[in-house]
Amino acid sequence: MLGTVQSDIHDIGKNIVASVLGANGFRVVDLGVDVPPEAFVAAVKAESAHVVGLSCLLTTAFSSMERTVAALREAGLRDQVYVMIGGGPVSADLAGKLGADDVGLSAQDAVGLAGRYLETVS
Repeated sequence: MLGTVQSDIHDIGKNIVASVLGANGFRVVDLGVDVPPEAFVAAVKAESAHVVGLSCLLTTAFSSMERTVAALREAGLRDQVYVMIGGGPVSADLAGKLGADDVGLSAQDAVGLAGRYLETVS
């Protein structure tokens, strides 16, 4: 599950990550841009997703990332999904503050992180 969070419309990095994940055998559901937390929750339920990638380019969208993680928690899904964040302004420290599991600083990072997580749940 991959999308640019609500209040951000930048998608170049997200599209690259989606392409690289797909090229490495992952089934990617791309929710697009300006995706509200409720849409992530609905998609995780509908697709039984195990990995959620939250993307942003604007620092003002950090609160949307945090709300999305909170919405997953409130829906009882947080313990069932691995949440990684990505985008120009993100960091490992930010991932911890937002309640995400990790940060992918490149598309190849996202492949490695998702792959390692899925190996643990298979």
